Amino acid sequence: MTALGASFRGQVTLDGPSGTGKSSVARAVALELGAAYLDTGAMYRAATVAVLDAGVDLDDDEGIARVVREATIGIGTDAATEQVTVDDVDVTDRIRGSEVTRAVSPVSAVPAVRRMLVDAQRALVADADAVVVEGRDIGTVVLPDATLKVYLTAAPEARAERRADQLGVTDPARIAAIAEDLRRRDAHDSTRADSPLRPAADSVTVDSTHWERHQTIARIVELARERAEQ
Repeated sequence: MTALGASFRGQVTLDGPSGTGKSSVARAVALELGAAYLDTGAMYRAATVAVLDAGVDLDDDEGIARVVREATIGIGTDAATEQVTVDDVDVTDRIRGSEVTRAVSPVSAVPAVRRMLVDAQRALVADADAVVVEGRDIGTVVLPDATLKVYLTAAPEARAERRADQLGVTDPARIAAIAEDLRRRDAHDSTRADSPLRPAADSVTVDSTHWERHQTIARIVELARERAEQ
């Protein structure tokens, strides 16, 4: 653990649109700080697995809420490893698949689902002296009194290039399609009635469009250092 990690106590929230690298950046920041790590997006993806397996229509808000209420979702908080379970079944790899990705926005938009998972997120955070939490409404809804709030963003084209690299996609037309998908998801998440995607009024915006990953991590760690010294 670094000297900073030993001294930092509090909550760092990392919000922003899909494809900005929030998960990998947040994990790296948590490791630097010696903090716990919570990927709230993984919770919504796990809930989506439960909904898909139950065969509930994605337009059936009541059915979706019932399934999620009855499911047992487990999320690890160790930044060094990812572990996600649904009803004691490991779904760590499955939640990143295309089937879940296509369905997660309508599931996460259900107000009852958001209330349930926000309660679960706050309970997990309460057990940690130092924690980095990433998602889309952490600084605005889940942890409005967090020590440091960061809104991580990047241009859709840059996010599409990064996503394409992860998927091994090189075809320009497919990369353009990824960018368009990201724009659609941004629009969906930023206009939903419950907990829309937006930066908290007191958050620090970090635009990573022209930055390498290590530069983004260094900037957020620097911000955490500044808050720890206040």
